[in-house]
Amino acid sequence: LQWADAASITVIAQILNSARSSRFLLVGSCRDNEMSDNHPISNMISNVQKLGVNATMIKISPLDKDLVNEMISDTLCLFPRVTRSLADILYHKTKGNPLFLSRLIVSLSRDGLLRFSLSRRRWEWEEEKIQSMKIPDDVAELLTNSIGRLPSDVQDALCTLSCFGASIHLDIVDVLERDLDLQLQNSLEVARKEGFLEKFDRTIQFSHDRVQESAFNMLNSQDRRAKHSGYGFALCIHAMNGCDDSMLFTAVDQINRGDPTVILDHEHSSLVARLNLQAGKKAMGMSDYVSALSLFEHGISFLQECHWQQNYDLSLELFNCSTKCAYAVGDHEKLKCRTDEVLSFGRVFEDKLIVLY
Repeated sequence: LQWADAASITVIAQILNSARSSRFLLVGSCRDNEMSDNHPISNMISNVQKLGVNATMIKISPLDKDLVNEMISDTLCLFPRVTRSLADILYHKTKGNPLFLSRLIVSLSRDGLLRFSLSRRRWEWEEEKIQSMKIPDDVAELLTNSIGRLPSDVQDALCTLSCFGASIHLDIVDVLERDLDLQLQNSLEVARKEGFLEKFDRTIQFSHDRVQESAFNMLNSQDRRAKHSGYGFALCIHAMNGCDDSMLFTAVDQINRGDPTVILDHEHSSLVARLNLQAGKKAMGMSDYVSALSLFEHGISFLQECHWQQNYDLSLELFNCSTKCAYAVGDHEKLKCRTDEVLSFGRVFEDKLIVLY
């Protein structure tokens, strides 16, 4: 929930307020170390509590030694007394972090320090080597090292997927393979078998957000921007020709995250500005004024110099829409800035009516 957008938080608050007298349970999770007291989720919880909604905060702590031993015992199908010594070692190395622990077990198996003995018909391990081995200080470094051991094409596929966030629809993968000549599906299947990805119907998602974070951090900032731009322009052709809103939002998001220096000519800058306008209008239609404002502002940023003279209609619509959203979200500084510009460059009185009234 710490990453939830304003529109989603508003919807959650409305559902909770309307369901006060019914048997309704909402379970959410968040990282409190990534949230301040003024975080939108914290404010939302405080507001609904004032209206009589019961909210219980449950702090999830790391696994203790006994739970770590129970987890390893279940994983290896051995009695807890047999796995106790191994569990103690892994507990001290991972501090009971479940993701760290599970990935470390996979790493030990891959390195041959934890292996299945056919002669004894059970798992066995080299305790002294595990005890003395140097492991990363945190789970992010361990995941980066684990990804680095995969074949290069699988690493590239994970990096590509990480540019789209936590998940990607296979329709987008199909477009990237066809238009950019990328070989993704086979590589992503290898990553799935290694436990880095999960697949649900036509959607592929990272098994944990830290996996996505580690894959994304393997790219330097320049490569990230270049990839975002390339993916965005490949998708925008399909977004303009189809009626799939999700494809449009994905294409525009990728372009906006990309390298603005690749858009040099007037035609391309107008196209990107128009796509942001189109996506922003759809976001407004869903009452997501925060996202809509961001899209309109991105559209304005792609307009070239003298845009009021060369692209008057597009400029006027972007500025008017930005003004509406700035008013809706209470961004008075942005509202004044955009209003002043429309009043300065509007050609006729009718064009200034929206910002005046």
